[in-house]
Amino acid sequence: MEQYIVSARKYRPSTFKTVVGQKALTATLKNAIDSDRLAQAYLFCGPRGVGKTSCARIFAKTINCLNPAADGEACNECESCKAFNEGRSMNIMELDAASNNSVDGIRTLSDQVRIPPQLGKYRVFIIDEVHMLSVAAFNAFLKTLEEPPKYVIFILATTEKHKIIPTILSRCQIYDFNRITINDMVEQLSYVASQEGITADPAALNIIAQKADGAMRDALSIFDQVAASSRNNITYQSAIANLNVLDYEYYFRLVDAFLAGDVITSLLIYKEVRDHGFDSLFFVNGLASHIRDLMVAADARTIPLLEVSSDVAIRYTEQAQKLHPKWCYAAMEHCNSCDLNYRASTNKQFLVELTLIRLCQLISGGTTVATTDTKSVAPVKSTPTQPQAQPMQPQARPTQTQAQTPTPSAPQQPATPQQATPTPAAPRPTQNVADFTTTRTAPKEAPRPSTRQRINLSELMNGTAEQASSSATRELRRKPIMEDLLIDLWFQYIFKNPEQPIAINAMRNAKPIAIGNDTYKVIVENPAQVQALEFVMQDLLEFMRNGLENDMFAISIEITPNVEKKKILSPREALIDVINNNKVIADGLIKFKAELA
Repeated sequence: MEQYIVSARKYRPSTFKTVVGQKALTATLKNAIDSDRLAQAYLFCGPRGVGKTSCARIFAKTINCLNPAADGEACNECESCKAFNEGRSMNIMELDAASNNSVDGIRTLSDQVRIPPQLGKYRVFIIDEVHMLSVAAFNAFLKTLEEPPKYVIFILATTEKHKIIPTILSRCQIYDFNRITINDMVEQLSYVASQEGITADPAALNIIAQKADGAMRDALSIFDQVAASSRNNITYQSAIANLNVLDYEYYFRLVDAFLAGDVITSLLIYKEVRDHGFDSLFFVNGLASHIRDLMVAADARTIPLLEVSSDVAIRYTEQAQKLHPKWCYAAMEHCNSCDLNYRASTNKQFLVELTLIRLCQLISGGTTVATTDTKSVAPVKSTPTQPQAQPMQPQARPTQTQAQTPTPSAPQQPATPQQATPTPAAPRPTQNVADFTTTRTAPKEAPRPSTRQRINLSELMNGTAEQASSSATRELRRKPIMEDLLIDLWFQYIFKNPEQPIAINAMRNAKPIAIGNDTYKVIVENPAQVQALEFVMQDLLEFMRNGLENDMFAISIEITPNVEKKKILSPREALIDVINNNKVIADGLIKFKAELA
């Protein structure tokens, strides 16, 4: 009976054309061999199971082939190729850097380099996992790597290029191997299944390829595992059962429940998932990936980004037509928030269920973000029209707290009927000094009555419109500032606003200092207090101006220069300090021969 060989070994590439998923790289190597432009050292780097060591072996066999084929491949018939295929070639040496990572191992390698090839042109040294070498071993290897004999070629392989010192990297030609795509792995698995007489469902092979995460060796190992458990009949159900993969049917049903706003069904589906033993975080991440695939499937240009079988891609496309892009964006945001908060949550099941409820409410609840009709979510744009004549309504005279704060240089112009009350802009953070002048307006100001509403036809005819307009503007208040009243109002604001602790703490320690007739400054300790005061400054100015009856009152903020803080002394240090500064106490201690504890 023939001995069983695992697929990862049996179907390991032996020629460049059988290497999976690295066409550009293998073409470059073949061109280098064909043009006889070989470097003394190569570095093959990339994830595990993508063909680094296999390509190194194929490269070593090809450059020593006595009768290379026209397509750049080894002939597999000459003595050198037969010796390599049978594992008895003395021209190709493989070393494991993990077990030969010391300086002594490099010295042994240097001794072997001196032996010329017995058959063929080159001796090739393949050093796997070269990043495991110690720094001393790397340094000992430098001279040999830079100037080896003409018949020696080094091929270094690693999964962690960042751990290799730059002096080694600079002496090598670097080839980066890519992760193998889902489609390439499915194609190779289909070939292996046909060679082994195994019936395999394409959807099942796709699941195996996804589980392998870009490594062909892992995919072949998983393939053997599923084939053994399913008795050479690999179906989709047997694959997901053996690999503990969450079926995408759950996610299709969940999205249908979200679209219908059916909270109960979504919670019951989640219960089914938990009853089958799947982790909730794994479920949430799978849901996020499913919604991402739906977003991709909504546009024909991005459908190739789907790494699923053709039948499943059709299902994604059909369900994606029911969704609005804004729904996908909002749903992915909810899933991402659940993922971020999952580890810190004390009730993880509740967190996931709350996320499902929110996803249901995206369509059916009061927070609808998208529908199939884009007009329902598009903002309504209106063009300004002339105001229609309306009956004059009596208007209350604005109170003192509602009065607009005009600038001293240019009085505030009256608002037109089309203009809304301006929203105060957020304060800008500053580094050292922030000046707040009287150009800032109060945020709670009521709309000023329009001047046009105060002008009647007779005034226009008599040429008195300008006089009527100026009478509508209130004169600036500029009552002399009393220091006692200023301090009293300052502390009144502190007591009335406890919800701003940083700003209030800064106000307690920094009282206003006069720097002009109506201008004051406060000195704070750090930029954080500056930003906190900027945040409340507009409200503070309004409060102070109304209380002082002075619309020219302004405050600037400065940061105190760095002052050396007084050292906090321990009780013993404090006592020593008192003794040093008080001769009477020192003499008393000496007289009574007292000692410090």
